[in-house]
Amino acid sequence: MKNMNIPQHIAIIMDGNGRWAKEKGMPRNAGHQAGVETVRRITAECVRLGVKYLTLYTFSTENWNRPADEVSALMGLVLSSLEDEIFMKHNVRFRVIGDLKRLPDDVQQKLQETMDHTAGNTAMTMVVALSYSARWEITEAVRRIVTEIHDMDELPKNFLKNMRQGGLRAEDITEEFFAQHLQTNFMPDPDLLIRTGGELRISNYLLWQIAYSELYFCDTYWPDFNEADLHKAIESFENRQRRFGKTGEQVEENGPTPDPSLNGGE
Repeated sequence: MKNMNIPQHIAIIMDGNGRWAKEKGMPRNAGHQAGVETVRRITAECVRLGVKYLTLYTFSTENWNRPADEVSALMGLVLSSLEDEIFMKHNVRFRVIGDLKRLPDDVQQKLQETMDHTAGNTAMTMVVALSYSARWEITEAVRRIVTEIHDMDELPKNFLKNMRQGGLRAEDITEEFFAQHLQTNFMPDPDLLIRTGGELRISNYLLWQIAYSELYFCDTYWPDFNEADLHKAIESFENRQRRFGKTGEQVEENGPTPDPSLNGGE
């Protein structure tokens, strides 16, 4: 396929594992296991194509409401999938975003070990959104800003900062300032968001970050999503004109418009 306009950052809502399993007369957990195999294939293909960031919606904060046995199985699957050497084989750095304090201690430990082990890898960064929702992330960012201002442990530093700057003023709260307090502040916003499984909604995923992302929906269940499906999504992306608020004529006259994402990445 063409390599002219490969998205720098692809985000995926991996939907359809349970329905895939149900249609085959299998337990839901079998669908999640099959989905892990798809993650391995798509990760390898993204590296081959030159994608720099791949963010996967793995488990939402709302998913904690699922049956306890399914949640337990999913946590076990997270642990077992992180044993895979795909990260080192393909030079992939691993990162995670989400409310990790809610995760079992052994899962938290394994996530940290995997991040530490892969920190020097440079071909691509895989970001797993685990115990994540966009509304939680935005709310947490506000909490972080307020804590920076009022945290008693940081009072001397904050006091001096406020003395120099005259305090945190309303005009100081810019989009860039806010974005730096989001969990995704280490990477650019997604260029392309893919959702599998036939649903046409965002499901509380990266709501701030996808303001100008191109959206691609397909009916294929995630366990059946393959390299050819990924190519179709990227080809759809390549054929779109990204205007970022400008007219088509302006884009054609001035050339490709840079992504206005305020998260520049590392």
